[in-house]
Amino acid sequence: MKPIVRLLAALLVGAAMGLIYGWVVQPVRYVDTAPGSLRADYRTDYVLMVAQAYTAEQDLLTAQVRLASLGPQPPADLVTAALTYAVDHGFTRADLETLNQLAVALRNAAPPAEIQAP
Repeated sequence: MKPIVRLLAALLVGAAMGLIYGWVVQPVRYVDTAPGSLRADYRTDYVLMVAQAYTAEQDLLTAQVRLASLGPQPPADLVTAALTYAVDHGFTRADLETLNQLAVALRNAAPPAEIQAP
């Protein structure tokens, strides 16, 4: 019976020390990261969320601004890359249609006007 009591006591002491160390001595420090540094799967999920928001709001400018946080690539190229990843990894048909709607809207959007120097 004594070995079981010792084992349980050791487990409790170890768990308590681990919690104290993790919460007090060396807690996790959260650091903000740019969406452009995301892995391909998370990047695709981000683009999908932007596409879902676009479907609900029908605000293409806001979608373009949200996609701009992923980097300097044109928004249409980002959505096309996400669509390719989604097809390759078996996303649902509804998700593919949502991404496709945003891709079509971005391709059909008028190109931004160039600013003429005076």
